[in-house]
Amino acid sequence: MAPLDLLDLDTLLNDEERDIREVVRRVADDRVRPHVADWYETGSTPVRDLALEFGKLGLLGMHLTGYGCAGASAVSYGLACMELEAADSGVRSLVSVQGSLAMYAIWKYGSEEQKQRWLPGMAAGELIGCFGLTEPDHGSDPANMSTRARRDGGDWVLDGGKMWITNAPLADVAVIWARAEEGVVGFAVPTDSPGFTAREIKHKMSLRASSTGEITLEGVRLPDDARLPQARGLKAPLSCLTEARFGIIWGAMGAARDCLRVALDYATTREQFGRPIGGFQLTQAKLADMSLELQKGFLLALHLGRLRDSAGSLRPEQVSVGKLNNVREAIAIARQCRTILGGNGISGEYPVMRHANNLESVLTYEGTSEIHQLVIGQKLTGLNAFA
Repeated sequence: MAPLDLLDLDTLLNDEERDIREVVRRVADDRVRPHVADWYETGSTPVRDLALEFGKLGLLGMHLTGYGCAGASAVSYGLACMELEAADSGVRSLVSVQGSLAMYAIWKYGSEEQKQRWLPGMAAGELIGCFGLTEPDHGSDPANMSTRARRDGGDWVLDGGKMWITNAPLADVAVIWARAEEGVVGFAVPTDSPGFTAREIKHKMSLRASSTGEITLEGVRLPDDARLPQARGLKAPLSCLTEARFGIIWGAMGAARDCLRVALDYATTREQFGRPIGGFQLTQAKLADMSLELQKGFLLALHLGRLRDSAGSLRPEQVSVGKLNNVREAIAIARQCRTILGGNGISGEYPVMRHANNLESVLTYEGTSEIHQLVIGQKLTGLNAFA
């Protein structure tokens, strides 16, 4: 039995959603799975080639409308994220950062000229984008970011740095957030601008099949038309994070599902003490508990997707519930599956340890578990515990 077959959850999807899922699953099976263990081991992934392939399938910014974007439903986008992360979290991150952070910021807050300049090429995978909010000293506290933007005549000049930025070493455009006299402002920055540099972060133990960089901004001069005119205050970049977190809610369940799939197969074929290990009570208890949490996580993701499709958006605390629960449960499932595989669980021949390592990053980015607990706690009590 497949991990999500226990409750016949496929019956909750319509034909179009199942078709989209199958297309993404096939491309993940054909293009990612045969190679991802090597990409992970070498820390090198053909990001631009993948972006072009994903662009042809309409996966980049697929939930956005216009400018070459597919205009798919939230549930369809979530299912795509689930299939991509079932192959690898880093590959899903490529799609999420491109579509839900960089493209979404320009689509939501950019001028018509900026949208026409960047979005069609990004939707096609011909241009790569990144999203620069996190800083070396300001991760969970972006309100105190150090990057500054100052006016100089009709131009803007940016100084500062960003850290842990997915796609940065390869990006053609970087959405950069900075503090100015009037508050937080955003810019669509061509990465060939003088003073802009992006350094690949090496020696990662997680998300190794993803390109991650550190951005340095030294006197980057930009015309005023590089500023995102509709972005006013910190609410703008935070809304982009909410957008990206939605994909994570689904993606984490993809990683968990893949781990459980491997563990189920292993448990029914690996013999110890003269019988398959899946026939032992302790192993079956593990499999039952993990399957239970996977079904619940999928139902939570689907509920949030249906809410978003009906209402057009989700409240931040609703997204926090999904991100907190599903990533936390996914990493617990990955760790438990590793125990079922025993020593083989640490081998790159199986995806379980890779998923577990990747989920350590997913647990942290787009808001740590503690941040999401505080978002939920503030909504429940009406009291702000952040300060």
